[in-house]
Amino acid sequence: MSVTTFPDDQVSLKSRLRRAERVQRLRALGLVLPLFLFILITFVTPIVILMTRAVENPEIADNFPKTIEALHGWDATDLPGEPVFAAFADDLRLAQKNKATGLVGKRLNYEIPGTRSKMLQAGRAAEKMTTGPYKEAFLKLDPLWGKAETWKVIERAGHRATTFYLLKSIDLQWSPADEIVRVAADQRLFVDVFVRTLGISMGVTLATLIFGFPIAYLLATLPARHSNMLMILVLLPFWTSLLVRTTAWVVVLQTEGPVNDLLLWLGITNEPLQLIFSRFGTIVAMTHIQLPFTLLPIYSVMKTISPNYVRAARSLGAGPFSAFWKIYFPQTMPGIAAGCLLTFILCLGYYITPALVGGPTDQMISYFVALYTNRELNWGQASALGAILLAATLVLYALYNKLVGIDKMKLG
Repeated sequence: MSVTTFPDDQVSLKSRLRRAERVQRLRALGLVLPLFLFILITFVTPIVILMTRAVENPEIADNFPKTIEALHGWDATDLPGEPVFAAFADDLRLAQKNKATGLVGKRLNYEIPGTRSKMLQAGRAAEKMTTGPYKEAFLKLDPLWGKAETWKVIERAGHRATTFYLLKSIDLQWSPADEIVRVAADQRLFVDVFVRTLGISMGVTLATLIFGFPIAYLLATLPARHSNMLMILVLLPFWTSLLVRTTAWVVVLQTEGPVNDLLLWLGITNEPLQLIFSRFGTIVAMTHIQLPFTLLPIYSVMKTISPNYVRAARSLGAGPFSAFWKIYFPQTMPGIAAGCLLTFILCLGYYITPALVGGPTDQMISYFVALYTNRELNWGQASALGAILLAATLVLYALYNKLVGIDKMKLG
């Protein structure tokens, strides 16, 4: 059996090549690392925090540990015994000292309206309780503490992770029997808002496609002198901010605005139409803002389509429409899919335009995310709504990838 040996210079050459490859990889990593860290800090981390906040539930667990521990053996049928009320009094006194009673009451108020004021009342009363029986004292204080449902909510809210916010975001809740049921009819809100958000987004996407496709075709087929001027007009809205463009539509669509004045002058209507603070105004303003996002991907694909295909179809006997529909249009589908996907996803998160141009029944889910974040200070509910919206976006992306293929996306 012979053993193959390599000269020293050949082994040294291989070592140098491997060392050079490692250096190149490290250089490439060094170039990519700042961008990776930027994306991680500004994009991935907020999403992780959002998903965490949607299920976080620390208020009761942090401030009422004795009560939660005492409720562990409770059968949830009758009222808890004296040990639970004694632990409740101890936790209330400590919460009062730490000024956390209002926070606990606010969390319980999400599930039992009116609990916050009664929790504050119980906290003040607990400071004066030195000896038992505590159960009798709390039952005399308010009928709320004499309901088994109240203690069931406290027990359920005592877990550090909860599905309460996510369920509420789709108009569901836990029943006293630990079953998932729909909320009362007068409290059902978010499913309609999500449907409204999807409907407005689809309407705007369809409108941008109807208006954008012909313009993209002109841009791709006109001589450069004319297409460049048309492209400037398409990109002109980007020279102003979103807020300015939306405010301009408020002026244009108002009752005494130029659109109503023109309709009255032409005799089309006898009185001004309600164009502002309506679904019509919302869709029109959003369509104007989103039109370039649908148009440009379609245009970029059309520029790559050779006119020889249509000419060949015409030479073989196909009519103008048949050649366009069967030969040209199918080749534009990657651009149409990319533009519509981009516009639809952007529309899902619209806030400023519906808030300024739309009415109360035209607000989208982003309005309620802002409401719970800034006014209600209910970050759990805001995060849950955002998480569901993110999940819907990811599902849409997955469908696009399955039907069209993300590798065929062309944005410019």
